[in-house]
Amino acid sequence: MFSKCHFFVLKIKRNIFALVFLAFGASLLLFSTSNLPAIKKGLSLWANSVVPSLFPFFVATELLMNTNFVNILGRFLNKIMKPLFNIRGEGSFGFIMGLISGYPVGAKIACDFRENNICSKEECERLLSFTNNSGPLFIVGTVGISMFGNSTIGLLLLITHILACITVGVIFRFWKFNSSSLDYVGNKNSNYKNYKNVTFSNLGEVLGKSITNSISTILMIGGFVVIFSSIISILKASGILSSLVLMLTPIFDFLNIDSYFISGILTGLLEITNGISSISIINIKAISVNIIITAFLLGFGGLSVLLQVLSITSKTDLSIKPYIYGKLLHGVLAAFYTFVAISVFPFFNFNL
Repeated sequence: MFSKCHFFVLKIKRNIFALVFLAFGASLLLFSTSNLPAIKKGLSLWANSVVPSLFPFFVATELLMNTNFVNILGRFLNKIMKPLFNIRGEGSFGFIMGLISGYPVGAKIACDFRENNICSKEECERLLSFTNNSGPLFIVGTVGISMFGNSTIGLLLLITHILACITVGVIFRFWKFNSSSLDYVGNKNSNYKNYKNVTFSNLGEVLGKSITNSISTILMIGGFVVIFSSIISILKASGILSSLVLMLTPIFDFLNIDSYFISGILTGLLEITNGISSISIINIKAISVNIIITAFLLGFGGLSVLLQVLSITSKTDLSIKPYIYGKLLHGVLAAFYTFVAISVFPFFNFNL
């Protein structure tokens, strides 16, 4: 009897993804009434928010990789990047673009650096831990102004997001610190096999290839946004989300956090935009709780972004572990810094 049960469990483990995907396909049919509006909303979110804010940065990144800009920036910033993050100066390109663009630009640059042998494996993994961030346009514009209706909240979230990002980078400077590949020689071994130095004669070809590569990445992101919008809709329509809320309510009551936040947090752990939108519309007097939870979700990024990054890193030999650890730490630190800022500076306190 025991062996039969053991065999049954092993069989389920072996076919777990098949069962999950089958359940997802069946749910799409069963809850099609609520799924269709959710999918349309996801497509609208992607077309109106993601594409305008990310696509130009993808193209700009691709174009800059076809110039000597990365090497020039590396020479200028090596004295800052090396002692601070234990990464050669070229990594500053990923750090800067990751800060000013948004998910998953930083991860894509780290993987491009690895594929082209610009940085060592360990350095690229350190880059993964802290360069993949929410962009200022999304934090200040979408979250601060559109969702919370206050640009100062957006500014606060941006400041604490950047501070947490830098802190994570400093902490992860010790990632695989004693690895032998620290003796790796960077630019001498660099192999720009996917890029050619841009000139007037090949400008059209380089621009076309940059746009094609960027379209491929932006379509991949769009697919994740739509799929996760559908998953969230299924969880709500099936009652699974409400059941999880009931299960977690005692824990939140013990922590003295309003149970209204549970649904938004769970949604945000899956997909940050929908989650933060839900958090922002919860009306309580202590709105600082909304802001602190939002800071955590912005730092963590959610499962949707994690899978986007995994789809990029899977083409390289980079481990996803530093990214997961880094984003969890980023979320916690961003929430902590936001709490401190609200407590110390009166003009960041929006409680009624």
